[in-house]
Amino acid sequence: MTEKLPTDDDLHRLPTDDDLDRLQSTTVMYYLHETNPDNGLVRDKTDPAAPCSIAAVGLSLATIPVVVERGVVIRKFAAKLARRQLRTLLDLPQGPEPDAAGYKGFFYHFLDIETGRRVWDCELSTLDSAFLFAGMLTCAAYFDADTADEAEVRRLAHTLYRRADWDWARDDGPTLSHGWRPGTGFIPHRYEGYDEGLLLYLLGLGSPTHPLPPESYAAYCATYRWKEIYGRELLYSGPLFTHQLSHLWVDFRGLRDAFMREHGSDYFANSRQATLVQQAYAVHNPLEFVGYGEHCWGFTACDGPGWVKRVVNGIERQFFDYTARGAPFGPDDGTVAPWVVVASLPFAPEIVIPTVRHLAGLHLGMIKPYGFKPSFNQTFAVEDNPTGWWVTPYHFGIDQGPVVLMIENYRTGLIWDIMRRCPYIVAGLRRAGFTGGWL
Repeated sequence: MTEKLPTDDDLHRLPTDDDLDRLQSTTVMYYLHETNPDNGLVRDKTDPAAPCSIAAVGLSLATIPVVVERGVVIRKFAAKLARRQLRTLLDLPQGPEPDAAGYKGFFYHFLDIETGRRVWDCELSTLDSAFLFAGMLTCAAYFDADTADEAEVRRLAHTLYRRADWDWARDDGPTLSHGWRPGTGFIPHRYEGYDEGLLLYLLGLGSPTHPLPPESYAAYCATYRWKEIYGRELLYSGPLFTHQLSHLWVDFRGLRDAFMREHGSDYFANSRQATLVQQAYAVHNPLEFVGYGEHCWGFTACDGPGWVKRVVNGIERQFFDYTARGAPFGPDDGTVAPWVVVASLPFAPEIVIPTVRHLAGLHLGMIKPYGFKPSFNQTFAVEDNPTGWWVTPYHFGIDQGPVVLMIENYRTGLIWDIMRRCPYIVAGLRRAGFTGGWL
């Protein structure tokens, strides 16, 4: 069935509270439709052959309080859904064997959707495990009633989080490794320089069993890059998602560590600056990509047209597949990600809302099946596409959660309020030296 495009009247009013409610509802349906009912494992993307993504499982867990509070699933049944997912994860094999589900309490990036065992040659991912743990702990803090199912959700989540050996994941270095593979050992890349790893360090520092030492966070912050871009000073990281994902769970308004105290800012204000820089880059449009402007921006890690070169209007363009795009220093190939715009709603609603209005008119599936398509490229012509240009054919599990959670944080602060009750997050913030704000 062809989706009806919004009328001019629709675009004038978008997004009202009802529109945000509708976008949340359609976006979160991904986790209800793309989850294996036998075990609760969530498909990485809408490709029938796709495996489970553990980060997608974590984000699906994090959205459970939203679907309860918004009346999609009753609390009693939602607790059972969370319990099933957590029980599956605890029962999966851990060990150094290459076909296990994880090792040292962490999980492999991708798991077989049926068996839950490692697929391909994927890494034991510290970051994707962190998103999984954050989703688990969201449910543990939310389901606080004295019932058998809710008590079991808490027990399973705490058990899974506490067994992760964060100190091992440093590989004897000051900062955290990106991950590990059986046979070859640790990946040489580390979480250094500001990025989504902020959440990773907070969870590692808050562990009561195998914590990171406080000096690991100091080492992480020592690699930060403070820049002035388009007249704005900020802690720089190019892809917009790096300024958002830790904020899904933590309200950083007024919270400051030593670095932010020194610079008279906080991570929330910094994410606002990063969002405004992205818009400014699109307005400048130094590479002259089609469509960029005040209401068309959003550069992040996302799907792309493919690793190909094309001559467009006399200019040879290099296009990319899935990669971490950024602004203003690239890489950039004309690909824009609507989901990352919506996920900046709490930081800069005055520019996000008009941009959502514009994107709603681009035939990007805002309403069905799962909200906005995650990425598109108006410079890359595709003759048989109704738009005339490239739109990703897939939805991705890791892109859906930020839309749902940040709309909710913008509307009610629900997830932020829940995670203030998470003792591990509170402990991690304090061990990292954060003060102020809600602490």
